[in-house]
Amino acid sequence: MTPPTATLVDEDRSAEPTAAVDATDGGDRKKGGEQIALFLFIAVPFVALVAALPIAWGWGLGWHDVVIATVMYVIAGHGIGVGFHRYFTHGSFKARRPLRIALAVAGSLAIEGPVVRWVADHRKHHKFSDKQGDPHSPWRYGETVPALMKGLWYAHVGWLFDVEQTSQAQYAPDLQRDRDIVRVSRLFPYLTAVSLLLPPLIGGLWSMSWHGAVTAFFWATLVRVGLLHHVTWSINSICHAMGERPFKSRDKSGNVWWLAVLSFGESWHNLHHADPTCARHGVLPGQVDSNARLIRWFEQLGWAYDVRWPNPERLEAKRVA
Repeated sequence: MTPPTATLVDEDRSAEPTAAVDATDGGDRKKGGEQIALFLFIAVPFVALVAALPIAWGWGLGWHDVVIATVMYVIAGHGIGVGFHRYFTHGSFKARRPLRIALAVAGSLAIEGPVVRWVADHRKHHKFSDKQGDPHSPWRYGETVPALMKGLWYAHVGWLFDVEQTSQAQYAPDLQRDRDIVRVSRLFPYLTAVSLLLPPLIGGLWSMSWHGAVTAFFWATLVRVGLLHHVTWSINSICHAMGERPFKSRDKSGNVWWLAVLSFGESWHNLHHADPTCARHGVLPGQVDSNARLIRWFEQLGWAYDVRWPNPERLEAKRVA
């Protein structure tokens, strides 16, 4: 079952819940074990990311590790950007069943939570963007420098530890009715294990050594997961606190060019909030957007259809005078 595509209007309809809720509406409460696991999945890759440069300088980085880490990063990163974000959250295109399942699996390899939960959080973010009720606005504590510093931390990672979860029944009922996606969402712990263990398995078999497995685990698992996490979270924090704003939006979303390549085009965030269902975020000359390029390839192969490509007249109407 393909999620309904939102109508192309100024406010993204995919962000609307099916019943009236207020800004504090939540779902189930996170359990203690879940909070501990979340902390470990944030802290351990971050430590690896910090340690990466000195370790690379001294030992332990081979071209096998670079290849495995890059491939895993590209698959998981596009799974988040094309799959979880542009397709499942905003309905920027329609997808055939095999592609829909593949995108849900690929996005899960980023270890950013099950697909249904991720989509519910992001739709709520769009409904209340940079206002009370936004799950991760950097402006929640005010606009002074100390308040913004506190808000940036909260928007980047602090919000993940909120005990209250976004109501999936309110914000992602279409995905809850999709048996394929519910199944993938429930398999998230196993897909997490695959994401963690596949790189060392490949690295060990490729080099036929335990050393190859260990270095692949460090680079293609820990560093790769840590880097992708912080790039994704930077869209929530940095891209709502700084950047150019060439298009009119209801919030403080901005374009941050130096995140564009690592985020596969997600950091052209101002246009995204001005026109949430648009399949391309980097619409201006020179704006790299590999997520949009991948959607184009899917369309050409017949795997994706009804793609919502930028409309020149609509873009011009949204340009800041």
